[in-house]
Amino acid sequence: MTIVRHELKRGRTGFIIWTSIIGFMLAVCIFIYPQMKGQMDDFGDIFASMGSFTEAFGMDRLNFGTLLGYYAIECGNVLGLGGAFYAALCAVSSLSKEEKERTAEFLLTHPVSRVRIVTEKLISVVIRILALNAIVFAVSVLSMAATGEAVPWKELCLIHIAYLLLQLEIAGVCFGISAFTRGGSVGLGLGIAAVAYFMNIIANLTDQAKFLKYVTPYGYCEGADIIENCSLDWPKVAIGAAICAAGVIAAYLKYPRKDIR
Repeated sequence: MTIVRHELKRGRTGFIIWTSIIGFMLAVCIFIYPQMKGQMDDFGDIFASMGSFTEAFGMDRLNFGTLLGYYAIECGNVLGLGGAFYAALCAVSSLSKEEKERTAEFLLTHPVSRVRIVTEKLISVVIRILALNAIVFAVSVLSMAATGEAVPWKELCLIHIAYLLLQLEIAGVCFGISAFTRGGSVGLGLGIAAVAYFMNIIANLTDQAKFLKYVTPYGYCEGADIIENCSLDWPKVAIGAAICAAGVIAAYLKYPRKDIR
């Protein structure tokens, strides 16, 4: 597992920065809630009168005056966007950066198969995503406990599991792309995460675009759906798992045959 350790060490700074930022923003949102709780009913009335804006973010189906409704909206967007961007950044350059940084010749001259390289790099990506989610989940729980609010364990776990699956799906797609590119394609990875986010917003705005819910991983991360049903939308999760698997399989098929510069 030498490559795994090397990749984790190589990405340590980025991991610390992204985890600190996401965790800090979640903690700030939670600590602000008790001071705003008395005004939430007014905020709810304001949001209710904003028409399409409330539908785009699912606020028309959530009680903004409760911790769970507030968390699903505010903290869900922080975790959804921040986590997706980090997953994309980790995965999209995982295989291609060896050519970009001129380290491919050093790596490929060792007695290590390309399949093993793909496997260990994939493991390192998954470890970083799991570690980030474990830390920010702990930060959320501790922040809620510190404010004296009851922790809604089941719904909170479902929300975080949904965003973990989202990040793994985006990472799988970007990992597959990294096997085909040569320059890192950081912009492409971030673009995929951003497009997926806006696809979900479009699907919330019009019934004609509801099918996009089955394309974007944000379709099964809708806080309103999770809280209402107290469950994940497993058909959408299954489609997301298939998309993730397709990206990983593409990496295994392409990289062993790739002409490395």
